[in-house]
Amino acid sequence: MVQPRFFDRPSRIANPRTARAATQRRIVRKSRARYTGVARVFTALFCVLVLLMGYVVLTSSLTGLSYAVAKARAQREALQEQTMRLDDRIAALRSDDRLAQLAARLGMHEPQRLAVVRLEQPRVAQSGLRFPVFSSLAGFFAPALRRQQ
Repeated sequence: MVQPRFFDRPSRIANPRTARAATQRRIVRKSRARYTGVARVFTALFCVLVLLMGYVVLTSSLTGLSYAVAKARAQREALQEQTMRLDDRIAALRSDDRLAQLAARLGMHEPQRLAVVRLEQPRVAQSGLRFPVFSSLAGFFAPALRRQQ
């Protein structure tokens, strides 16, 4: 019997490893494609939420600042009112009539003679014109023992 010859037929897939890797890539790509829509929606919602929270934070900051301004205005008005009361009190305490009554109570009277004494201005020793930069730099060149004295 004559044995038939078998010829190596080329397989349908030239490289099975490449085909397996391509299949895995396709499976991964399809599973990712399922979630891209959901991811995009969550990303858009996150961006809107960040903008909304930024607006809320800025609005609350503005509200806090307006309360601080109102409190400062109220405090300013209270201080102005207190200043006016104290100015009135100072004016009352400085009045000539009141001071005359106090002087009469203490037995004080107007002086009979007035003496005017003039004082000379004290003389200040004048030093020569020097630049302060040069005098401060001179300390660097003096020996350490001289600087301690």
